[in-house]
Amino acid sequence: MGTDLVFLTGATGFVGKHILTALLENGYRVRALVRPQQPGEHVEHGIVTASQNCDVVTGDLRHTGDLVDALRGCRYVVHCAALYSFSPRDRALIHDVNVTGTAGLLAAAHLAGVERAVVTSSSAAVGHEHDGRPATEDDWALDEDRGSYHRSKLDQERAAFASRVPVITVLPTAPVGPGDWKPTPTGKMVLDFARGKMVAKPPGNGGMNLVAVEDVARAHVAAIERGRTGERYIVGGENVSFDLIWQMLAEITGQRIPRWRTPYALAYAAALVDEARCRLQPDAQPFVPLEGVRMSRERMYVDSSKAMRELSHRPRAVRAALERAVTWYRANGYLN
Repeated sequence: MGTDLVFLTGATGFVGKHILTALLENGYRVRALVRPQQPGEHVEHGIVTASQNCDVVTGDLRHTGDLVDALRGCRYVVHCAALYSFSPRDRALIHDVNVTGTAGLLAAAHLAGVERAVVTSSSAAVGHEHDGRPATEDDWALDEDRGSYHRSKLDQERAAFASRVPVITVLPTAPVGPGDWKPTPTGKMVLDFARGKMVAKPPGNGGMNLVAVEDVARAHVAAIERGRTGERYIVGGENVSFDLIWQMLAEITGQRIPRWRTPYALAYAAALVDEARCRLQPDAQPFVPLEGVRMSRERMYVDSSKAMRELSHRPRAVRAALERAVTWYRANGYLN
């Protein structure tokens, strides 16, 4: 509680930086792990500054054996770092960071005497709607392509629960709000719409669960204090159709909703061509991610009632979170 020392990974990321703020606001001391900055990498908004209650250590989840000393003295670990990418070139690295890195970090935490860990998973690990019923913590997603981000989160949870450190997993849905500086795929969707780059609606009649990023951060603090060891907690906000998301964004940004809906077959074919382009050009980023197209006609709806009961999770309005995201992008020069 309170003044305990927490080892936090992913503190420069969108969700991780909000978790850092929530931990400090609740009186915790934080030791934040950050990656060594790569040449040419611009991380202005992701910088974490050391302060009286936060010190910064540099390390890599691919070399977790080096982290044992940094973990000593920490009562808890909050593991939020992950590689989220749809690029074919990153698929091997996704598994190395998200799965092998998690197992290695928790092994190092055990050696360092950490009491327990809260691991940030994803609602992707429970899958989408099941016969019209929103997914719950009792559901496990079907095994997908081993190289996909969503499969990595499934394997990450399995690795976490197999560790020798008592573990709780928090499964956020799609966080939205201020500070999504990279941005995440959900943030890019918001940003592209605000820039008028959305020329067509996604195929199908799918939807997703959006959640305010600040609520996700608070749920991690609650998981430290009240979460039950060995349990999973879905942290969501509202189940909304993609069409409703476009409607809210249109009202917030003043942009028009595209009239044309992309046929699924056309989107899938374009994604296959884009996949081939990215394989031939290793530095290329996908314009039409194959994984994203496959998800576009699914209803990725969840039930967060367990987190509401046990973690006092009280999700706020998604529209307000979208407004905060757009306001932040405008204030920070992403929108002209």
